[in-house]
Amino acid sequence: MKKLISIILLTSSVSIAQSAGSSGLSFLKFGFGARNIAMGDAGSVASNDLSALFYNPARLNSVEMNEVMFMHNEWMQDVRSEVGGIKWNMFSLPWAVGFNVTSVSDIEVREIPGEPVSTFNANYFFMSLSSGFTVINDLDFGASIKYLYEGLLNDQANGIGFDFGLNYKTPVTGLTASTVIKNIGSMNALRNEETKLPADFRLGSSYQFSVESAKLDIIAAAEFQKYLDADDIRFNLGGDIIYDQLLALRAGYQTGYESRGFTAGLGIMWGSLRFDYAFMPFSLGLGNAHLFSLQFKF
Repeated sequence: MKKLISIILLTSSVSIAQSAGSSGLSFLKFGFGARNIAMGDAGSVASNDLSALFYNPARLNSVEMNEVMFMHNEWMQDVRSEVGGIKWNMFSLPWAVGFNVTSVSDIEVREIPGEPVSTFNANYFFMSLSSGFTVINDLDFGASIKYLYEGLLNDQANGIGFDFGLNYKTPVTGLTASTVIKNIGSMNALRNEETKLPADFRLGSSYQFSVESAKLDIIAAAEFQKYLDADDIRFNLGGDIIYDQLLALRAGYQTGYESRGFTAGLGIMWGSLRFDYAFMPFSLGLGNAHLFSLQFKF
């Protein structure tokens, strides 16, 4: 009898992204940097460090220092990710390399209904190279190229994806507008069919201001998001309050998801080091996600 493989990837299609149409590779929808995720994943307009390589490479032009960052994601249903990157300046341009290693463990294999005969892991990976430059005045452009890999049981596939973004510093001090289109590309066939990339369009703005008397820096961000292969529209909202460049409190909200909405987190800064934590609760009995990232500037 031909084997029937029971693969229940709730985290890929429901709990993580609520399925972007018929696309796959849902790990590409995972955010980078606990700060961005705590702010409702509004990273295309709120990322202010090397995490912009994932959200909007145009925003790398505003990152002055060299940086390295690592993030560990503990999702639910045995999904784990290790994400990292490094940013540096060369030839008067910002450059950034990033990676994401995601695994889904203990997927069950059955020949007939009943006890599984074995288990296996699904593995996903990407590595990216990003850069950007100023087009004119306060308008920045950025682009990323990504090598993609997926392995499922005995089948493997790879492909290439591209991201393109713009970031505009408006005449209003502290107000920026950003847009990006991500995951444009294709994969080789995984056994008989190519996996479709979750092409993602985002548009929004962020506003940053200070309250010097209270030693506070405040950032508010809002973005429109649409997966091109899906009909639904989402909005990501987030805020970041930083006290004396030492402690940050964050919160956010995402619309359009059945199993998630509010996000929260905090950050602790000490010289060139920054530790960030994000908490993402899920409904429908799916549990909670905890995300940790560590950043060093040099």
